[in-house]
Amino acid sequence: MARYLRKRILTGILIILVSLVINFMLIHLAPGNPISLLAGKDNPSQEMIDALTEKYGLNDPIHIQFISYIKTLLKGDLGYSIMSSEPVSKLIFEKVGPTLLLALTSILLAVIIGTASGIFAARKRGSLFDVTMNGLSYVFDSTPSFWLGLMLILIFASKLKIFPTAGMVDLRAQHEGFAKVIDILWHLTLPLITVTLIQIPYYFRIARASVIQTMSEDFITTFRAAGMKENKIFSKYIFKNAILPTITVFGINLAYVISGVAIIEIVFAWPGMGRLMMTAISKRDYPLLMGIYLILSVSIAVCMIVVDLIYAVIDPRIRYD
Repeated sequence: MARYLRKRILTGILIILVSLVINFMLIHLAPGNPISLLAGKDNPSQEMIDALTEKYGLNDPIHIQFISYIKTLLKGDLGYSIMSSEPVSKLIFEKVGPTLLLALTSILLAVIIGTASGIFAARKRGSLFDVTMNGLSYVFDSTPSFWLGLMLILIFASKLKIFPTAGMVDLRAQHEGFAKVIDILWHLTLPLITVTLIQIPYYFRIARASVIQTMSEDFITTFRAAGMKENKIFSKYIFKNAILPTITVFGINLAYVISGVAIIEIVFAWPGMGRLMMTAISKRDYPLLMGIYLILSVSIAVCMIVVDLIYAVIDPRIRYD
């Protein structure tokens, strides 16, 4: 297991390095640049453009820029935002909290609700619950997240006035302590429902299909023929085998969910990292974009390693030499 873990860590580091190279090249080769935005549209002087280009090292060949970025990164410095001149680490740290609150809460709810309903539907295959949940899963899976968010705002915020339309807190109220926590949860409700409903179909269908497939295996038929109780067969054999695909999807979604909630953060004006990434893209803020993509790459690598290790714990058949 230790040898396997070392290999996976090495693979993760290589993935991060490859991701850094690809992202750096794509970002710098994309049309547009931050200097044109900094210089302004009202007849900017060529001297100003040249000075800004020299200041940020954008006149160097792209491979020289990449080497400079790696040297800065190895010092533990993500650089400074071109647009705000603030440290990239500071900007990301300020936004990562709201994003993790929305993303992690939604994915935990989705995996619990989706997996539980998928398992129950598989055990009651053909029932009204199974048919209804199958239909709803396809409906929500095909529904654009931004449209669902807008509909929830229209119904529960604009019409019924139950929840706030946007933001994370009520700026006019200036709550403190426990009242502030309640205020954040109140603002979190609609975006949380939106992201959760969009994710539930994945876990429902995977859990349902995995349970049905495992229940049809020959060894399960043997246990039933031997007179073993159905609940014992399910808890000891079916569940452990069927839960593995769910863990895989959970690990992948956990890594990608930070970028995946960007549209929802824009719809609900949620002050998270998704909105920060969209702003950085629109303004061609190279250092900020690279910092965000680095965080995403590290998240993906770490989640993949953790998922593989959980596999070995849950399924005793999996052993790594």
